[in-house]
Amino acid sequence: MSKQELLVYSPYTREQIDSIPMHDAHDAEKMIATAYAVFKDSKQYIPYHERIAILERLIPMMENSIEALTIIATKEGGKPYLDSKVEVLRAIQGVKSAIDTMRTMHGHEVPMGLTASSQNRLAMTIHEPIGVIFAISAFNHPLNLIVHQVIPAIAAGAPVIIKPASSTPRTCLTFIDMLYQAGLPKEWCQALICHSSIAQQMVSDSRIAFLSFIGSGEIGWKLRSLLAPGMRCALEHGGMAPSIIAEDADMTEYLEKIVKGSMYHSGQVCVSTQHVYIHASQTDALLMGLKERLKQFRSGDPLSVESEGGPLIHPKEVLRVHSWIEEAKIDGAQIICGGEILSETLYAPTVLYNPSEHSLVTKQEIFGPVLCVHTYTEVDEAMHRINTSPFGFQASVFTKNTDIAFKVMKSLNASAVMLNDHTAFRVDWMPFGGRDASGLGWGGIPHSIKEYSREKMLIFNSPNFIR
Repeated sequence: MSKQELLVYSPYTREQIDSIPMHDAHDAEKMIATAYAVFKDSKQYIPYHERIAILERLIPMMENSIEALTIIATKEGGKPYLDSKVEVLRAIQGVKSAIDTMRTMHGHEVPMGLTASSQNRLAMTIHEPIGVIFAISAFNHPLNLIVHQVIPAIAAGAPVIIKPASSTPRTCLTFIDMLYQAGLPKEWCQALICHSSIAQQMVSDSRIAFLSFIGSGEIGWKLRSLLAPGMRCALEHGGMAPSIIAEDADMTEYLEKIVKGSMYHSGQVCVSTQHVYIHASQTDALLMGLKERLKQFRSGDPLSVESEGGPLIHPKEVLRVHSWIEEAKIDGAQIICGGEILSETLYAPTVLYNPSEHSLVTKQEIFGPVLCVHTYTEVDEAMHRINTSPFGFQASVFTKNTDIAFKVMKSLNASAVMLNDHTAFRVDWMPFGGRDASGLGWGGIPHSIKEYSREKMLIFNSPNFIR
């Protein structure tokens, strides 16, 4: 019986660009069994120095393939070419960061001899791999997310099974092939191309020790409820990434950052700026500035270096975004610019003014090129409205007033708050993740390596250990 094929389409032209054989439940079981077997057999472990050597060989391979990786990711993910190239460069830096972490990550001594019962003892902790990692990835960063889920597993010495998004599998498969060429035994990293139902069944398998999930909260929390006893997880969901603009802020310093934060990858980023709270004295100027800037915003072919924005991942997402905006309009929101379908796959960069608190654009993550602007007179009012959200991911505040800056940064319910920067800022070695409905646990290369590890304490008892 022939394998079912996964058809991959360009999110911009909707033409078929690839066809990939899919794995079935039997294949998934074989992958789990293989990964579990190598984890349980310490003789098959890859020594620390060899793992470093594999990653060191991988780096020049990626550097020599920057253009090819950029094109693959752009074609199937739809992120504009220049932004996709930045993603590839970040992915390379992520591998380097993993090597740095491997060279500096260590256990610690636990003091002994502090009581009579603990005398003559020496205690220390070491890190061991947690076990088999099952990673489910998302489409919006088809290379860098794979790097963030796979490379920490290799660094920690844990076998990993990676399921890429069904819309962007080729970038993942290309990267995994490079890992094999760099010397990684195939048992230690397996790519799974399957239906979501198979992935859902896998998370309850007791042979899997850790679930790394990047995607919607609806799916992530459901998967968490299915985990086998003792299985740990990291869930990266979305948010609404609010920004507060204080009365003293200079629009020439924040306008482009707000546009970048909200329209990067057409808003298809978990920390895209979805809401801006602007002081009443600045509202008219901001709305006019956004309208003029977004008139010049270039949405189009992601392979063009001229494009600032590209397609949404699927035509149904274009229709969904438009329906949310139409609902907000009926509820009283004013469309400052955009609010229209440009093509089957493109949606116009849109600014909504004062959408109702009952509208979907206010209550949920829109994941599209839409920015909601709200007016406030007291900063406490803006913070209160933000903190009523069930989400808690990245946020930002624009001000030159240190009192306002510290007040907002301390008071907002967010996992990270930027000062005078957009909400989508990230470097790959910093801790990254949402709180509350936005997720669970930290990502970021060094932090994921620790998540994929577990500590063991070693206690030596000898009369020669005298303190």
